[in-house]
Amino acid sequence: MSSPQPIECKAAVCWAAKTDYVLEDVIVGAPRAGEVRIKIVATGVCHTDEYTRSGADPEGVFPVIMGHEGAGIVESVGPDVTSVKVGDHVVPCYTPQCRNCKFCKSAKTNLCSVIRGTQGKGLMPDGTSRFTCKRNGETLFHFMGTSTFSEYTVLPEISVAKIDPSAPMDKVCLLGCGITTGYGAVVNTMKVEKDSTVAVFGLGAVGLAVIMGAKAVGARRIIAVDINPKKFPVAKEFGATEFVNPKDYPDRPLQEVLIELTEEEGFGGLDYTFECIGRPETMRAALECCHKGWGESCIIGVAAAGVELATRPFQLVTGRRWAGSAFGGFKSRDGVPALVEKYMKKEIKVDEFITHKFDLPQINDAFHAMHQGDVRIFCVVLWLCLTTY
Repeated sequence: MSSPQPIECKAAVCWAAKTDYVLEDVIVGAPRAGEVRIKIVATGVCHTDEYTRSGADPEGVFPVIMGHEGAGIVESVGPDVTSVKVGDHVVPCYTPQCRNCKFCKSAKTNLCSVIRGTQGKGLMPDGTSRFTCKRNGETLFHFMGTSTFSEYTVLPEISVAKIDPSAPMDKVCLLGCGITTGYGAVVNTMKVEKDSTVAVFGLGAVGLAVIMGAKAVGARRIIAVDINPKKFPVAKEFGATEFVNPKDYPDRPLQEVLIELTEEEGFGGLDYTFECIGRPETMRAALECCHKGWGESCIIGVAAAGVELATRPFQLVTGRRWAGSAFGGFKSRDGVPALVEKYMKKEIKVDEFITHKFDLPQINDAFHAMHQGDVRIFCVVLWLCLTTY
């Protein structure tokens, strides 16, 4: 069998911060030892991509091929790859799972330490890139170890989750980030119990996935918090039972409003809260509206670089707990296939998150749609390869 060769394809390249994506012909190198080359079929667009494109990401490097919510088919593999083969359907994962490092062996975390150093620099584990722009010969950086805005991409084997080949890739691509992140924060990170009271701050895709998870475990009250009341009917469809718009209480701290709303037997506060925005002010409010003695708050939203948190230590001394969650606490290569199976059994929503579909040449239109503020825009899916398999 002949060795894989470089492939020429189309990719959306971001040449510099605050600039539009440019559709370029790129050369995608052959996979090296322990690497997998994937033909991307569909990918979502996400606010994390936009965060880097805005120039606010301290790890942002340019020129780069972004994208991290994809699904595709293994086109070729490098030496020593054993967990996937040509033709397998897969989801690229920005959180790897080597299964051998100290982190992977611990049941306490889903983080993996093996390739973080190079992934954060936009490079493969060997410190090089597999992407070259055909037009000018310039090397292009990888993004979050996935780079799904390319018709072909190369990943380490430890970042590739093999999935059910019957799953529709234009749907399950979204399990590469937001839905998994929100749902998993409920069922894995916080382990919310039946009959709990829950508040969710921010009703984007991640917040809605949190609501979906809270409903799935049988939460008694699910309070949706957002400054855009047009989002409330949709949140109700996902399982929210009550709604709070902070703008309705301009002279009161949000935590005070929520404590009052949940008062029972002389004490108010939530059993669990989830911050899905990335603002230190709402992170503090989410903690301080937790119930005294046992309330727990989970930070999911990513704040700007350098931002610090503040609260009074007494909030923690009196029993409240602060936690954080990345990728929903799922160990990627184990968790993503399991979530795909849940979707196929109709145990979790995915289709309901999708509002728009675009082809790759329309990528700038896709991001424009994401920014319009349309209450129904949660996830936008790009079709990259329209071939029927």
